[in-house]
Parts: sequence; structure tokens; C-alpha cells
Amino acid sequence: MKKLLLSLLFVFFVKALVIAQNKNEKFVEKSMNRVDLCKENYTKLFGGEALTGKGTDPELMDILQKFIFGEVFKTGSLDIKTREMITCVTLTAMQTLPQLKTHSMAALNVGVTPIELREVVYQCAPFIGFPRTLNAIETLNEVFKERGIALPLETQGTVSEYNRYEKGSSIQTPLYGTEIRDALNSLPQGMGEDVSRFLTEVCFGDFYTRNTLDIKTRELLSICILATLGAGNQIYSHTIGNLRAGNNKETLYAAMIQCLPYIGFPNALNAINIIKAVDVSE
Repeated sequence: MKKLLLSLLFVFFVKALVIAQNKNEKFVEKSMNRVDLCKENYTKLFGGEALTGKGTDPELMDILQKFIFGEVFKTGSLDIKTREMITCVTLTAMQTLPQLKTHSMAALNVGVTPIELREVVYQCAPFIGFPRTLNAIETLNEVFKERGIALPLETQGTVSEYNRYEKGSSIQTPLYGTEIRDALNSLPQGMGEDVSRFLTEVCFGDFYTRNTLDIKTRELLSICILATLGAGNQIYSHTIGNLRAGNNKETLYAAMIQCLPYIGFPNALNAINIIKAVDVSE
């Protein structure tokens, strides 16, 4: 009986060792995949080599590169062009211009066209204001000049002084209805009507109607800008707008995760929770 018990304990011990070894091998395999994917994505984007261990802060760069390019980039089904466009709007909104310059070059490297990239930055204007947008455009133009891309780029506007409101309203109303106009009605001296008109004419008329980026893409970029700004109420309404424009929640979650390394966990998680709270039937 004692020998049988010892034999059973030995078998159990061996099995436990095998299971532990398999788990460790899977962990190592996963870690290796993270490293390999990091190196692959980094080279696609920047043309150089990741995880070199060089520079003044190699430890931080090691953590950063493995997380962003080895893990975030494989989360969700966004293509690499969309990921870089999202990254560029977050960096524009934060005004981290050195990083914007680097990622603008990366975006061009993975197939984002100069006009697409310019439209990505233009899309930020109604949300972050014109001064910060001008700063980002100046950074972008530096990249274009370094790449030998002639400026100015081709015009993409589609509206005139006479149809800005009509064209903007034709986009705004299907996505957002009249909620904003109704909410502003109580402002004195007609200011609510003015602000409502500004929103329709500028945000949706001057920007959303532009060529190159479709409404679905503009809405996706817009909610990423709002997540960067921590604008909770607007994230909620733009979740509805995104769903009506054709994006699904899985895409929105993936976009928030793409923003996460740049805007931080608090803002990204807040945005994810707001998106979760939106009823898809709204």
C-alpha cells in the first residue's frame, strides 16, 4: 500500500512538472511572439531596428516598444494604416509634436498618402481648436518637405459659402439628429442658434464633407480625439454617431486600445466604459 501511494505521488509530481514546463514554454513562446512582432512592426513603421538596448533610457524604450508594437498592434482587427492615423490624431490632440513628426513619417511608410495624412490632422480642428491644429500642420509640412512632397497639396474641400450649412446638416442630422440644436435653444439673444449653426457649418460642413476620408473614418478618428481629450459626454454621443456611420463596437474598442499607450490607461478605460454603456439600438 505504501509503495502504491509513493508511486501515485511520483506520477502526480511528474505530471505537475510536465504541466508547469508546458505552461512555461507557452509563456516563453508568447513572449517571443511579442518580441518578434514588435521588431517586425517597428521595422515596417520606422525602417530601423527595435529593442537595440541603446540610447540614454533603453529600459523604458524596451517596455514601450514591446507593449505598443508587440501587443497593442495585435489587439483588434485594425489595419496598420488605420492604427497610424489614430496615433497621429492622438499625438495632434496632445500636441506632442516630436512624436507626431516621427509617426507622420511612419504613416507614410505604411501607405497613408500625404493627402490622407493631412486630412487626419485637419479632422482634429473642430475638436482641439485651430492653434493646435496649425502647430500639427506645421510639423506635418516639415515631413512633407523632407520627403520632397510638393506643397500645397491638392484641394479637398467640397462646399461653398452658399451650401456649407446644407451639406453639413445632411451629414450631421442622420448621425446626431437635432439634439445639440435643441439643447442650445435656451441661450439668450440667439446665441444658441449661432453656436448650433457654427457646429453644423464648420465641423460638418467645412470638415466632414471634405474628400479623401469617408464619414466612417472621420467618425472613428473623432472619437479617438475625444478620448484623448477625456470628453466623456461627447464620447457617448460620438459612439452613437460611429455606430450610425457603420463602425461597430469592436472597432471602437480596438481604436481605444490603440490610443491607450499614448493617452494612458485612465482616459482609455473611461472611453471604453462609456462605449460599453451605449445601447446599440440608440
